[in-house]
Amino acid sequence: MRPLKFDEDIRPLSEFRAGVASFIKQVHDTRRPMVLTQRGRGVAVLVDIHEFEAMRERLALLEDIAAAEADIVAGRVMSHEEARSRALSKFRA
Repeated sequence: MRPLKFDEDIRPLSEFRAGVASFIKQVHDTRRPMVLTQRGRGVAVLVDIHEFEAMRERLALLEDIAAAEADIVAGRVMSHEEARSRALSKFRA
């Protein structure tokens, strides 16, 4: 995801309501998120669908890594040879 341009990508919710289509086009064309504000505070982020999917994939990978690290810390591990043997036995069955 590309970084925000503060002068272009932080907009009041009232402006968003008045020009939804142009805001969506901007997010799609630039691939940058847009922060929507209300009373000067951030209330929502508009993200291109492709960027959103990429974020979800990266998050899933990070969650898998965290789970693997927790397994290592808890001692839920096996040697490469044991894992190989288990995997091959499933193909032979």
